[in-house]
Amino acid sequence: MNTKFGFIRVAAAVPRVIVADTDFNAGQTIDLIHTADKSGADIVVFPECNITAYTANDLFHQKALQTGALNALLKIRDETKSSKIISIVGLPIAANNQLFNCAAIIRSGHILGIVPKTFIPGYKEYYEQRWFAPGTRMVSDFLVIGDEEVPAGTDLLFRAENFPDFTFGVEICEDLWVPSPPSSAQSIAGATLLFNLSASNELISKKKYRENLVRQQSGNCVAAYILASAGVTESTTDMVFSGQAIIAENASIVAQNERFQRESNLIISDIDVNRLALDRQFLTSFSESIAQSDKEFRIVIFECDEKRWKTPLKRNITPHPFVPDNTDERAERCNEIFSIQTAGLAKRLEHCNCENVVIGLSGGLDSTLALLVCVKTFELLGLEKKNISAITMPGFGTSSRTYENVKELSSALKISLEEIDIKDACEKQFKDIGHNPGTHDIVYENVQARQRTFILMNKANKIGGLVIGTGDLSELALGWSTYNGDHMSMYNVNCGVPKTLVKYLIQWVADTLTNGNAKIVLADILDTPISPELLPTDARGNISQKTEDKIGPYELHDFFLYHFVRYNVPPKKILFLAEHAFDNKYSSDKIKKWLKIFIKKFFGAQFKRSCVPDGPKVGSVSLSPRGDWRMPSDASAEIWLKELD
Repeated sequence: MNTKFGFIRVAAAVPRVIVADTDFNAGQTIDLIHTADKSGADIVVFPECNITAYTANDLFHQKALQTGALNALLKIRDETKSSKIISIVGLPIAANNQLFNCAAIIRSGHILGIVPKTFIPGYKEYYEQRWFAPGTRMVSDFLVIGDEEVPAGTDLLFRAENFPDFTFGVEICEDLWVPSPPSSAQSIAGATLLFNLSASNELISKKKYRENLVRQQSGNCVAAYILASAGVTESTTDMVFSGQAIIAENASIVAQNERFQRESNLIISDIDVNRLALDRQFLTSFSESIAQSDKEFRIVIFECDEKRWKTPLKRNITPHPFVPDNTDERAERCNEIFSIQTAGLAKRLEHCNCENVVIGLSGGLDSTLALLVCVKTFELLGLEKKNISAITMPGFGTSSRTYENVKELSSALKISLEEIDIKDACEKQFKDIGHNPGTHDIVYENVQARQRTFILMNKANKIGGLVIGTGDLSELALGWSTYNGDHMSMYNVNCGVPKTLVKYLIQWVADTLTNGNAKIVLADILDTPISPELLPTDARGNISQKTEDKIGPYELHDFFLYHFVRYNVPPKKILFLAEHAFDNKYSSDKIKKWLKIFIKKFFGAQFKRSCVPDGPKVGSVSLSPRGDWRMPSDASAEIWLKELD
């Protein structure tokens, strides 16, 4: 357990079993508990009835097997008492003249509780109703196991006394497959971790269905869901079991084993329970569910040792949270985003009864993406592309590379291009306000940006069109725009797209929607350094002003943005996650430097975000003042910055 950053290390174990050989099964269970313990795991879950094997069938009613299972449970308890790991094992337990399919929760030589299975299947290949009673029929609230009186029932939750976010619930196999799983009520009552002891047999396509169940339930409950299912050494008389183990967190699978392994195996991952708890606060519908729940739980308190947790972090922290690693998934996301962008613009044009748009082209990534959105939208609406008024406005920093790319792309897409040089107008402005044009400061840069917007707005009025904004989500976060300059438009199609994803969107369009010279030009635009081109070029006419040299790498800023806004992660934890995600690509000092800059710029730029144009939200992070992000423009960043000192 890592209370500093809120991680709980969980494990799902799939042991070898011999049907009805409780001594052998206990030995395999103990070995896996020790293995999980050495890895620093706080808790490990085993499959359903792993002490007897799930496929014992009518042998479950044999007194010898029931006694052997209880003796094996006590052996597991006693031989792991020197460890503080929590183990959740499965076995049949007789009580009140009934037999229950149970999970026993063990820690440090004590049995913390017994949770019986709630829903007992009795259809197709499942005959559990022949042997087991549903947990709701358990009469006693306590059972005597060995020399201990142990809490028992379907109303148990387990909570760490020194870390309340570490609260877990337990259900068994079929409990997950019903319309209202017990884990739903457990999560509403505070469980951030949900464990399932399963014996789900393997059928064609069942693997995917099982994964979807686990993923969906973890998302519904805003929780981690950890499932361990019976393996291939179960009886194969009528069924085969694959031993699938899954760890999911809030609708994402974070770890999974390879099925059909012949040997005992284990998967481990760190779960961010602090993030889950914060997300529940954020989602007001979750608190409404709490108010509507009438299920009462008894809380079993235990202590958890923070010293157990060992580095490194045992989970993947992607350095690019907005960009899927999987190629197919990334292409699907690009398709989805591009469709949202075009649908948003199409609706706005139809609503305004407008058939003309004006867009400024710089030869950079953002204006290129916005142009591609315009072209596709006009195709969707059956409008003529001649009504797309593209304007390039060379200034003091325009390079020959971006200038030529604008002309080549417009030609390839069959878009008319108008060129309006802004240098003379800017010189006049410098003179009017008494600014020395040899002083290349913020005034020098912003005069150019505002002059371009001035032209675009007036052109739009002239032709009865809309000015299409090009600024992206990352620029909104950092305030990397000129107030009432490129900050302003009549509809911004890129406002929900982070910089790290813009390149992939353009690449996707190039690969799927273009060909010939357009594809070639787009490739060169993708390879061009990110720059506002507001400072003079070098002696060779190349770009001298590179954005990332000044404000830092966009991949870091997008990482900061995602965790800061999506999950409300504090700065120290963002730093910790970034160090893990980027794996020595950047030093800790560098990450801290750029994180401080991000925080300063994010807080300082809110006044710009408070009056941004309309535009479509495309992902889980948005900074629209009308939608996802409401923040006072004069809020202080001091406590966030102080945390990094």
